Amino acid sequence: MATKIFVNLPVKNLDQSIKFFTQLGYSFNPQFTDETATCMIISEDIFVMLLTEEKFKLFTPKAICDATKHTEVLIALSCRSRAEVDEQVRVAVAAGGTIYSEPQDHGFMYSHGFQDLDGHIWELIFMEPNVPN
Repeated sequence: MATKIFVNLPVKNLDQSIKFFTQLGYSFNPQFTDETATCMIISEDIFVMLLTEEKFKLFTPKAICDATKHTEVLIALSCRSRAEVDEQVRVAVAAGGTIYSEPQDHGFMYSHGFQDLDGHIWELIFMEPNVPN
């Protein structure tokens, strides 16, 4: 079964979010971008729809979580090395994101992450090849 993953996230300022994630090296599909939403390309099969809060509200009857105060989701992305994990966190912080915890080394897995401009948590991980967990 072929599957594509679309994560939908509400953002307070779409233009600032696009600028932030562009600085992290992500690109966007212009076919699914307007003043209320954009489609950020993570990989060939993984996408993040950044939606203005007003647009996001059209898809759910529930209140939008304030991600600066509550955690509604942890988005974990794999990296090719420990150095890439640390570099992505460094770039995110330089672009206006914040670190929410110290790096964690579990031997078989190294992780570190950041919060984006809206407080969503992005966890970056590197899985060591051939190390038993």
